[in-house]
Amino acid sequence: MTPETAARLAGCGIQLAAESPQHSMFTRGLCVALVNLGAGAVTGIGSSGMMTETGLSFLVWREGRSYLIAKGRETPASSAQVEEIQKFSLDLKRALGVDPGDA
Repeated sequence: MTPETAARLAGCGIQLAAESPQHSMFTRGLCVALVNLGAGAVTGIGSSGMMTETGLSFLVWREGRSYLIAKGRETPASSAQVEEIQKFSLDLKRALGVDPGDA
């Protein structure tokens, strides 16, 4: 990661939580996202999720309603949770230099 990218992430309050040669995990508050890496560059950003009492849950939409889905569980997502996940995802993409429409 370049110093510029690290500075952009820090400016957004996003932290590198774990990394391997092919993936990095980023967090902010309860939000989490995995980023795929190839040849030192971002090749994709996975869906952003949120840590809940039942573990890592992902935001999904069904019939116009938002839900947090974890293994074997589904709960309605509050508007605050939806906003937090969406803002985290957008900030992460921008900090990593990925066009928000591409990932």
